[in-house]
Amino acid sequence: MPTSKNIFDGKILKILGLILLLGGILLLAWLYLPLLKQEVIYRTYQVFPQLKEDQGKKEITPADQEFSLVIPKIEVNSKVFPNVDPTNSQEYLPLLAKGVAQAKGSVNPGQEGNVFIFAHSSDTPLNASRYNAVFYLLNKLEKDDEIFVYYQQQKYSYKVKDKKILSPEKLNDYLKNLKGKILTLQTCYPPGTTINRLLIVADESF
Repeated sequence: MPTSKNIFDGKILKILGLILLLGGILLLAWLYLPLLKQEVIYRTYQVFPQLKEDQGKKEITPADQEFSLVIPKIEVNSKVFPNVDPTNSQEYLPLLAKGVAQAKGSVNPGQEGNVFIFAHSSDTPLNASRYNAVFYLLNKLEKDDEIFVYYQQQKYSYKVKDKKILSPEKLNDYLKNLKGKILTLQTCYPPGTTINRLLIVADESF
């Protein structure tokens, strides 16, 4: 027969196991809170579209009038850090924890060419909320969705024309064929990996 000591030890182990389980759940919730928040907001607007319409009537105040990206459909309103080297992780990772980045060598809004803005996903799913929360819902964008870029006190409007998921090796070939006044948004896909690149391409609209 089990002794009182064995019963007591069993209860302690169960309590410790429950504490560890709850602690793990809370840790995951904290890590993914930015992602979960965006997903909940997006789903709420899908169920109650009137809320989105009411929100859309309000003038959006950009995060930074000098350079910001606003995507109403997915609740993005982020500062853009200009002229960032997308091949230098030591340069871009600290910035992507605070906003999104314009790739070095790409044009500025209003100019002929490609305004290339990126927000990389991280190297592991546990870091996804640090580096990819801004563009977590980027895959929800569809043709003709609106995107706004605020640059040096001016507002530039774009409409989505294409969405692609490409391997890193095919990225440059695709970008070479883009013509006109283009805005390209890039993130790694799926979130929390570096397997593929998700591209949203939009034309400037007037």
